[in-house]
Amino acid sequence: MTQFRTPVSRETRTEILAVITDVLEKVLDQYGLDDSEITEDTTFHDDLGLESIDLVAVGQMLAEHYGEQVNLAAFLAEKDLDDVIGITVGDLVSFVESSTSESSTAGSDTAGH
Repeated sequence: MTQFRTPVSRETRTEILAVITDVLEKVLDQYGLDDSEITEDTTFHDDLGLESIDLVAVGQMLAEHYGEQVNLAAFLAEKDLDDVIGITVGDLVSFVESSTSESSTAGSDTAGH
C-alpha cells in the first residue's frame, strides 16, 4: 500500500514545470524569500538568489519525486561554473524531461507484456 511515483507514466513538460515550481517554492520558503512568478526563463542564481547548496536540496526533492534517474548532481557536474550560475528553470525542466523519458523507455518492460 505504498504510494510512490509511477515509473512508466511520463509527465508533460507543463507537469514537470509544476513539480519543479513546487520544489523551488519549498526551498524559497525555508529562507522566507519571495517566490514571485517562476517561469522557464527564471534563473536559479540571479532571479531566485539560490546558491549551489540550495541546488543540493532541489536535487534531493526531485530525486524523491522522480527517483534515481533524475540525478541533478551528475547533471551539474557536467557543466562549468558559468553554466551552473546561468541555469534556468527551463534547463532543469528539459533535464528532467530527458531523464524520465530515457528511463521510461529503458524500464518499460515491467508493464507486463
